[in-house]
Amino acid sequence: MAHDHHHHHHIDPDTGDTRVAWAVAVNIGLTLAQVIGGVLSGSLALIADALHNFSDAVALIIAFLARRIARRPATAQMSFGYGRAEVVAALVNYTTLILIAIFLIYEGVMRFFDPQPIDGWMVVWIAMIALVVDLITAALTYTMSKDSMNIRAAFLHNLADALGSVAVIVAGTLVIVKGWTWVDPLATLMIAGYILWHVQAEIGGVIRVLMLGSPPDLDPCDLAQAMGAVDGVGGVHRLHVWQMQEHQAAVQAHLVIAEDAWHRADAIKLAVKNELHDRFAIRHSTLEIESARHICRDTRLITGL
Repeated sequence: MAHDHHHHHHIDPDTGDTRVAWAVAVNIGLTLAQVIGGVLSGSLALIADALHNFSDAVALIIAFLARRIARRPATAQMSFGYGRAEVVAALVNYTTLILIAIFLIYEGVMRFFDPQPIDGWMVVWIAMIALVVDLITAALTYTMSKDSMNIRAAFLHNLADALGSVAVIVAGTLVIVKGWTWVDPLATLMIAGYILWHVQAEIGGVIRVLMLGSPPDLDPCDLAQAMGAVDGVGGVHRLHVWQMQEHQAAVQAHLVIAEDAWHRADAIKLAVKNELHDRFAIRHSTLEIESARHICRDTRLITGL
């Protein structure tokens, strides 16, 4: 089974940084407007939307800093480089989203028991402005989100906020037309639920990278079979496959060389490395070669450290 890890949507780093910086600026401005509007109108949903918008700005700041850090070259202290800074940033952003959703659920439930008067027109107008800003921010980060879980986390912050703005518009309209103030905390709970739904769909991939899990589209058994099929290979064991970064896998394994092929062991190892690169797009492979006469004790394919 062939695997292709090359179809990404690369954007010039400086262009990407500029887009993120603009997205941060518009979200901070919007947050201030929503907080003021939420306090004046008495709308919890609008304040909830403002809080989530502020988290958008923070998420984008974290994403921006992580992008810069990730481009640093490897050092003696960080021999694998800083690429995982973006993965850590994504985890921070998703964790923040979970905390925000829990807070919104609490506030929404409390507002059901203690309803407040709401200025529906102010809520609708500010939420409409917020929706426009949300769509602008989404447009700035959409292309980059396809290629980076870090930017994707920030993008999902924004996407959830856009839906929140729609919910606030609907709630404000119902307050104006029907006088249903209970729709405001209901919209708040819907925003929180949508946030949690998106987080559970994305956070698993982030944790997988940090836990040194194998890439989701790469079966270690397929990998071992391809390595074992190279002429002169007598077996493969102690195989480790993990994601060094979101789009960069690495392999470590013990390679058994057939007895009659030991004289060309280096050539066989090179052939295996080429197979990993050409068929699975794996550029980082560490192979320990063993003679078939002197195999290590543990010959299981998958083992611990």
